[in-house]
Amino acid sequence: MHHIPIRRVLRLVPFALVLLAPAAPAQDSAALPPAVSNAKAQLLSQFFAQGGASSAVLEYRRKLQEYQEARAAFDAEAGAYWSQIAEKRRTRNAKRRSGQQVTLDDYVLEHPPLYNGPKRPVNPEPEETPERPARKPIPVVADLLRAAQEQYQFTPQRPTSEVEFKRVYARYALASGLTREQAVRVYSFETGGTGSYDVQAGIEHGGKRAISTAIGYNQLLTTNSVELLAEQGHEFIRALGEKVTQTSGPARKSLEYKLAVLKRMVAHAKSVPDTWSEHEKIGNTAQGWAMHAMVLDIDVGPMLQTHKLLTSVLFARAKGYNRQLSAAELEMMNLTGDGTGLDMVTMPQAMREQVPTSNFFQRGGYERNPVAIRHNTVAKLLAVTDARMDSNSSNGGARELAGAF
Repeated sequence: MHHIPIRRVLRLVPFALVLLAPAAPAQDSAALPPAVSNAKAQLLSQFFAQGGASSAVLEYRRKLQEYQEARAAFDAEAGAYWSQIAEKRRTRNAKRRSGQQVTLDDYVLEHPPLYNGPKRPVNPEPEETPERPARKPIPVVADLLRAAQEQYQFTPQRPTSEVEFKRVYARYALASGLTREQAVRVYSFETGGTGSYDVQAGIEHGGKRAISTAIGYNQLLTTNSVELLAEQGHEFIRALGEKVTQTSGPARKSLEYKLAVLKRMVAHAKSVPDTWSEHEKIGNTAQGWAMHAMVLDIDVGPMLQTHKLLTSVLFARAKGYNRQLSAAELEMMNLTGDGTGLDMVTMPQAMREQVPTSNFFQRGGYERNPVAIRHNTVAKLLAVTDARMDSNSSNGGARELAGAF
């Protein structure tokens, strides 16, 4: 292919512009005022200096620079703030490990900066956007059941009715040490007081698409199920084994097979180090989906739902906190993790009024959490949690669960 030298192209540009310009009458060609000629020359000069950019593109570039400068200033301020949050958290953890008293000075008492500068402008020119990797589909109940059959040749025994599951859950929860108030109010908060035993986050209240693998009264994720099987599996095996001994006939044979499957699941869950990250890896596989299907089983599901909350109660006791957790306090541990939740729970009321919620979040999680931002102290966050529990406890599912106790 014949290429035209770049220098020749540049020499031809002015000529091309002349050809594209509308022709002026011959008698006016020499009559343009000097000011007009100079203005045209300046515009032509600017056109080349700006790479031929339109006024809209130039305005975009100006706004983009303003945005980038404002954002950089905010990120510097926010970075310093969240570094201080992390440092204070490390200090609190170290003091607790050594048995020292945590005080108000061990928290950041200022609220985090929030970005209120200009928004990123929209580029008027088309941009090439990098292709995003395809998002992995979130498994739904049908996927969990299929995985259970493929991985363990097992189908969970579904309850004959919603109230049957509620009764089994209530009976096991009470026997394990949860109170009616804790169970019902956490259920009310997690499901809106209307959720079924197989309700999945996103596919509720008219939703059509799952937003996570969280299922049931206390919204267990796949990782929760794997972790509970690893850590509490011995208790599940014991309880189901007792039921086997009290059963006869075909029902016993079915329970014996379920117990054998449960033992295999527990062994698989225990085959990796007991860490959230390792359990999460299993939870993202077909084997983890199969384990998660146990939340649907009438015998094992209530035990999983109970221990999702009970582990927090036991964690608090192990740390020397023997007062009964309110439902809102238990929910804080359920939502934020036991260590972080206990940090809030053990705080005196006077401190709860002063300590910002930002002390218990990572930056990204906080900035995406409008509830924590709006209700920005520990006291306010617990209060709004209680208020939502109050409101949702009057809904039909919550009343039915309360009646099961």
